[in-house]
Amino acid sequence: MNELPTAEPAISEPAASEPATSGPSIDDLPVADFFSFESLLSSKERAKLAELREFLATEIAPYASDWWNKAEFPAHILPRLAALELSTPAQRGYSNLFAGLVIAEMTRVDTSIATFFLVHHDLFVESLYSFGSAGQKERLLADASSLRITGAFALTEPGHGSDVAGGMETRARRISSATGEPDDDGDSWVLNGAKRWIGNGTFCDYMLVWARDEAVAADGHGAVRGFIVDASLPGVSRSRIENKIALRTVQNADIVFKDVQVAEADRFAGISSFEDTNQLLRGSRIMVAWQAVGQQLAAFDVARQYALERQQFGRPLAKFQLIQQQLVTMLGNAVASMAMMARIAQLQDDGVADMPQVALAKSYTSARMRETVALGRSILGGNGIVTDYRMAKIFADAEAIYTYEGSFEINTLIVGRAVTGVSAIV
Repeated sequence: MNELPTAEPAISEPAASEPATSGPSIDDLPVADFFSFESLLSSKERAKLAELREFLATEIAPYASDWWNKAEFPAHILPRLAALELSTPAQRGYSNLFAGLVIAEMTRVDTSIATFFLVHHDLFVESLYSFGSAGQKERLLADASSLRITGAFALTEPGHGSDVAGGMETRARRISSATGEPDDDGDSWVLNGAKRWIGNGTFCDYMLVWARDEAVAADGHGAVRGFIVDASLPGVSRSRIENKIALRTVQNADIVFKDVQVAEADRFAGISSFEDTNQLLRGSRIMVAWQAVGQQLAAFDVARQYALERQQFGRPLAKFQLIQQQLVTMLGNAVASMAMMARIAQLQDDGVADMPQVALAKSYTSARMRETVALGRSILGGNGIVTDYRMAKIFADAEAIYTYEGSFEINTLIVGRAVTGVSAIV
């Protein structure tokens, strides 16, 4: 992948006591895509990726740290982001490798913008493609794909993250809107419950809400239903989660549903159990693993530039053996992670990527990411803990990637179950 130009320097200008090195130009050095995975793309895809890079360099990079520091979401960029026509790339005929590299490139510049994109397009819009009725697609798909409306994916609950499949407490009751009484053939549903950590949740127009059908199963668990919920409906309340140390630009919300009435026409007819969500969760987990790749590319970019420019003991940091060892470890982690994800993309193209493979990719890449960003932060020393230098933001955002779309531990146990035939989760 080409080195990304940015209007926001990775480090401050050298002080007078630290003369700039006359060493090699960073433009003449190998790129972070050391094994040239980008060359596997078609010429059309490479051109589109270059267009995305230009957008990120001019519209995102100069401002991302300020948005992050202020915990503000830049809604004004959405029309320009939509103009790139990158919503659900695989649905537009692009390869899965290209789709992954889109997320990696966005993350390389700003993890929060990449997360917004992932939640809206890879979860909400992809849900419309996968489970929406003809009427739902006609009503929402074009506007959602072009970001004229925004969506969220409301699955996680205050008391249930990794165990939400079995522990979901949000309930749906089918009723007749005329009488308000339970009716197995009713034209409406009533939702009650709460969701937490919902990305885009404070400002989205619609959200895909998962709830358990009260009436279905005698064992008390019930079938899981999906609903397209207009966020402005009576009974929907949402509040921003404050005091985050990662993904500060992302507007995560606590959402409460109190007797929210949703039309039967807004239920996803293609969803009848939690198993139906696996397709979506598998795809989003892949994209979060690509975020782990992007974080490593960003960390390497910033750390290498800093090492070349920062003077200590009369020479640039890059001339110290331990610094070179750290940079090579970072690069190796990034390349290994990209290789794993490139293979996952091939499996996706063949329609055979399964959840254990995806779980291994997410756990492995996120673990390598954590090591990589820690090394990068170390190279920057004290400057690595302030957002004036990009590494502090990269380091902090990595913690969210390590946890969401299945924590490292849960993804590890999914793989462990696959290779032993024995579940250690429950």
